[in-house]
Amino acid sequence: MMRHAVLFGAFAVALLATAAVRAHDIPNDVIVHAFIKPEGQRLRLLVRVPLKAMMDVEFPSRGPGYLDIARAEAPMRDAATVWIAQNIQLYEEDARLPDGQLMAVRASLPSDQSFQSYATALAHVNGPRLPDDIELPWEQAMLDTLLEYPIASDTSRFAIAPQLHRLGTRVTTALRLITPGRAERAFELHDDAGLVWLDPRWHQAAWRFVQSGFFHILGGVDHLLFLLCLVIPLRRMRALILVVTAFTVAHSITLIGSAYDLAPSALWFPPLVETLIATSIVYMALENITGTALRRRWILTFAFGLVHGFGFSFALRESLQFAGSHLLTSLVAFNLGVEAGQILVLLVLVPALGLLFRYTVEERVGTIIVSALVAHTAWHWMSERAGQLAQFPWPGITVAQLAGVVRVLMLLVAAGAIAWVADALIRRSRLARGTPSPPLPGVYSKAQVAAARPAAEKE
Repeated sequence: MMRHAVLFGAFAVALLATAAVRAHDIPNDVIVHAFIKPEGQRLRLLVRVPLKAMMDVEFPSRGPGYLDIARAEAPMRDAATVWIAQNIQLYEEDARLPDGQLMAVRASLPSDQSFQSYATALAHVNGPRLPDDIELPWEQAMLDTLLEYPIASDTSRFAIAPQLHRLGTRVTTALRLITPGRAERAFELHDDAGLVWLDPRWHQAAWRFVQSGFFHILGGVDHLLFLLCLVIPLRRMRALILVVTAFTVAHSITLIGSAYDLAPSALWFPPLVETLIATSIVYMALENITGTALRRRWILTFAFGLVHGFGFSFALRESLQFAGSHLLTSLVAFNLGVEAGQILVLLVLVPALGLLFRYTVEERVGTIIVSALVAHTAWHWMSERAGQLAQFPWPGITVAQLAGVVRVLMLLVAAGAIAWVADALIRRSRLARGTPSPPLPGVYSKAQVAAARPAAEKE
């Protein structure tokens, strides 16, 4: 037994040692710095990567783990070719550029600040290497690389597909584009970002944001539950169109306003909005349960849509770097994607609820059950988010914050005026046609209730 125990212990130690080596070999967080600059008939790409992120390259060392600068040139060129040049694809217009030519590599200290600008980074990579006797632990060293690509013109539009996600568990690429006659543009790409147009045309930006809006609404559980609460009592197409349109117009207003810096930038604002989104779901679910009159629900939906628009803006904030010079086009495209996602959700929800209420449970009972489940889920969200909001101290009102509040109030007043005018126009149109408001499920007039009473009860 003792022999088996010793063997088992040795095996366990070997496994732990292997796991430790693997965990050491793969860095958790890797930050890559890069510059792209087209000049005449060539494009230069400067890249800085931590040396330890290139796991399968043996770098020469001396002493207690110091990088041997005198013998590191060839391994660093191999690492730059395999891990950088072969994993970055560049495009000019719609044509992929040939593989870049490796012009220079340099090992740098972790404290080196040359990559703060393109000019200093280029001068550093083309400058003298570090002294051979410097004591630089190889795990702290940085690998700086200069690649050059042939291009047709420096005024073309370029795209990049950086496939650097294998460098670490989480890889962030801080990329800056410098083009002649245009402002420098900064990007922050995470893991495998796919194909990124650095100066997109309007249709390229629009298509990217249509996709972003479509998948955002499908992945946003809170927004889906809000739509579910809208659909449960309003399953007729005419009523749905009015309510969903009100929601779309409302969140478009606040989304566009946020993109143009008309919303507060304080840290407490996002948790406040998330709390209000959960509150809107709870309220709508309770309204379904109590059977409140729904003829003007579109106005309430419009008000809650303003809040949801701020929520959309938080998800969109990081993606606006891909809009280029087409900010408004990208915002409209994002809203179109959200609308397309909503239509798809409605096309699934409306028939599903119809089948549920027809074959499984009576409509009123089913409305109460489904709404209660939604309210229970949203109530937990509301409690958790309110707890996060409570962690922020009540802010002192500064002039800048007061100006932000005034901008939001102006936005809400304008939105309320639009809702009031729309409601007045709808009522005037119905009166002119002499047609009553369309009936809604679960909402009955006094005459309908009296007609439905048994004769004995009337007597």
